[in-house]
Amino acid sequence: MTEAFDAEQDLRDAPRIAGPRLRPKDAATLILFRGTADAPEVLMGRRAEGHVFMASKWVFPGGRIDRSDFTAASANDPSPETLTRLQRELPARRARALLLTAVRETFEETGLMLAEPAPPASVAGPWREFRAVGALPDLAALSYVGRAITPPNRTRRFDARFFMADAAALLAPEPTAGSGELDEIAWLPLPEALALPLPAITRLILGEAAERRANPDRIPPFVRMVKGQHIITRE
Repeated sequence: MTEAFDAEQDLRDAPRIAGPRLRPKDAATLILFRGTADAPEVLMGRRAEGHVFMASKWVFPGGRIDRSDFTAASANDPSPETLTRLQRELPARRARALLLTAVRETFEETGLMLAEPAPPASVAGPWREFRAVGALPDLAALSYVGRAITPPNRTRRFDARFFMADAAALLAPEPTAGSGELDEIAWLPLPEALALPLPAITRLILGEAAERRANPDRIPPFVRMVKGQHIITRE
């Protein structure tokens, strides 16, 4: 099921720019599945046309880490397996923050809440609306799918971790308009999603996530460019 990585397409997805190399910013993305093992659907969104990075491409909801993600409350802790894998790459505090980033960004872009009910709370910053509804992030529902670093000399560079979860953990099953960063949001059968104009890394990770549904012990891939060549490792 895993899709082959198209290195040439990856370079076309975000063309090179002149100037100093940008340092990748930590980011997190969430892949949501629903349906049966034989006929899964995945949540996808199309980036608005005006974006400087991957405009009009279909992607998963996600974005860069925020300072508030380091201190935001949650309903529970990540699973030991997810936390152990992440801690091979970064400290536990940052690992937890990235899991919260995935939940927060998904809520902001789609209105979907991977959460458990909780008393409404008044907090400042990006988590204000999430907590006001009466919910706390469900970190135990997330599993780690993979990591990718945007190649050098791009308009945006991210060190992105990809997570997945089942829609059964959502407080509400249907997306709303969200922040407007995605101009279309839909649950799509997996074959239809793979037929969309996807960035190369999105296509690879979607295949990985589909495989992980059947094989939870699958080792996450790490995609990056070294000395001008894409490499994929599993450790």
